[in-house]
Amino acid sequence: MRGGSELGRVRGLGSAKEGAHHWWRQRVTAFGNLFLILWLIFSLLRLPDLGFETVTGWLQSPIVAVPMALIVVNTFWHMKMGLQVVIEDYIHDSSRIVALAALHIWTFGAGGLALFSILKVALTGTPA
Repeated sequence: MRGGSELGRVRGLGSAKEGAHHWWRQRVTAFGNLFLILWLIFSLLRLPDLGFETVTGWLQSPIVAVPMALIVVNTFWHMKMGLQVVIEDYIHDSSRIVALAALHIWTFGAGGLALFSILKVALTGTPA
């Protein structure tokens, strides 16, 4: 019998067979974050200054706005996966569901706000 006993699987105590997939996704998003953040640092260092007009003009380029949006999506996804593991490992009572729901609401809300802000500047040139 793989993955625990029959009773353990019925009670939800057996293997969900998701651990390796989750671990792999965390590593892929971590690598993506490393690559994207290095791009961001080097891109900002190439600007003549970090004034409002310079940065908003820079962000209006699709070549800049798309990687910035990818940074937001990748970073919030990576954060959600990491904090989900912490919640699942250390919270064992009914507040676990509340904590996971709050995590999902926070990541989707904050990530959506960040994406909206990037798109607003990229498409209109005005801050959100």
